[in-house]
Amino acid sequence: MNSLSQRNSGLVQRRSEAIRSAAVDKDRESGGEEEEARRGEEEEDDKGDSKETRLTLMEEVLLLGLKDREGYTSFWNDCISSGLRGCMLVELALRGRLQLEACGVRRRSLLSRKVICKSDAPTGDVLLDEALKHVKETQPPETVQSWIELLSGETWNPLKLHYQLRNVRERLAKNLVEKGVLTTEKQNFLLFDMTTHPLTNGSIKQRLVKKVQESVLEKWVNDPHRMDKRILSLILLAHSSDVLENAFAPLQDDQYDLGMKRVHTLLELEPEKESAKPNVNELMWAVVAAFTK
Repeated sequence: MNSLSQRNSGLVQRRSEAIRSAAVDKDRESGGEEEEARRGEEEEDDKGDSKETRLTLMEEVLLLGLKDREGYTSFWNDCISSGLRGCMLVELALRGRLQLEACGVRRRSLLSRKVICKSDAPTGDVLLDEALKHVKETQPPETVQSWIELLSGETWNPLKLHYQLRNVRERLAKNLVEKGVLTTEKQNFLLFDMTTHPLTNGSIKQRLVKKVQESVLEKWVNDPHRMDKRILSLILLAHSSDVLENAFAPLQDDQYDLGMKRVHTLLELEPEKESAKPNVNELMWAVVAAFTK
């Protein structure tokens, strides 16, 4: 009996050691995966912008719209204000903070579905966090179209004027000043003085313009669902903000024609159909639908 109990206890001990060893190996493997993922993120940072100069969709659209030397957007552009609000919603969706409510059995249209808060974790960007706070605290929820109008201040309801995000272009320009992309100057326009933000770091804007150009030229994939979601959003939102033309202006005539032709193929897509496909950002297509309705 004693020898049998000793064999059993030895077997239990060996099993326990095997389980502990397997757990250690598993921890090592998961730790290795985390380390590999972290290294991958660092490599991505090295390939493109550093964390200090990584731009949000709003900042990229504004940078495309700013005149390099003058430091302000065109006085004739009346689309960029609402376009920047659309950028905020899409940026928050890309960061996993916002989403559209479920479409339901009858599959309601994109513009009839409400925007809901998926996560209220801070983004680190003051404008984004301000918009996220509005969406989270608003009951009942609002649609994408309503949020673009509310954040732009384009509402006839005086009780909802507090949703307006003020001085958005100026605040975004100051973000770009802090990131070393722009500088701040005062210019006199006869009857008034205006703060302007001329370009100081041309390489960052050139990299942005090149990214937009390559997406519809050298890196064109002829399928929006194979495109990077962020670059697809940038192209569509830059067009809605009437600044996309600035990215193609430096191109040769044949490249310009080809690039614009491919952009038009994206603009002709039906948001309702595209949003029904797998692995898409529904809220981005809802914003596109709001600007093209």
